[in-house]
Amino acid sequence: MSTAASPQLYYIPHDDFVADTQAVAHAVARGDWMPDFVVGIGRGGLVPAVFLSHALKVHMLSIDHSSKVTGFADELLGKVAAKSADGVRLLFVDDINDSGGTIADIRRLLAEAGCDTGNVQFAVLLDNVRSRVRVDYHARTIDRAEDKRWFVFPWEAVGMSETIVEEALSVPHRLA
Repeated sequence: MSTAASPQLYYIPHDDFVADTQAVAHAVARGDWMPDFVVGIGRGGLVPAVFLSHALKVHMLSIDHSSKVTGFADELLGKVAAKSADGVRLLFVDDINDSGGTIADIRRLLAEAGCDTGNVQFAVLLDNVRSRVRVDYHARTIDRAEDKRWFVFPWEAVGMSETIVEEALSVPHRLA
């Protein structure tokens, strides 16, 4: 792989991650809507969801969406959709709203399972202004038309840079 083809890795400092998580928590706490549960979207949303769960003093659930393993996302989304229909408020958390694909998939699956959308909101640390979906809370915005960096969150930084580059190159539309 040539250097020119390699993505520009940007390692988010731990202190920035904590500050971003606190910014999201403060935005939620200032509003008139408080979740009964924080729902971490696996894999990238799990760590921010744990932090938000503690900051907001609400319990956390998790949905393993990224693995695409049957029974670890769709079935659990059906269960949380039923909770929302019963009046339980759910704050879904992911690390980044880049293309919007993950959040759109989650929203579609929730709707198919009978979710009460009035009881569901979404939060991310980084929100791409060009994403096809919008979120309710975010700490920072990026514009993928101008910012081509591949963001490496603190929990990903323990991986080998070759693996991180491979993952980035597997979704070239995010870097183009």
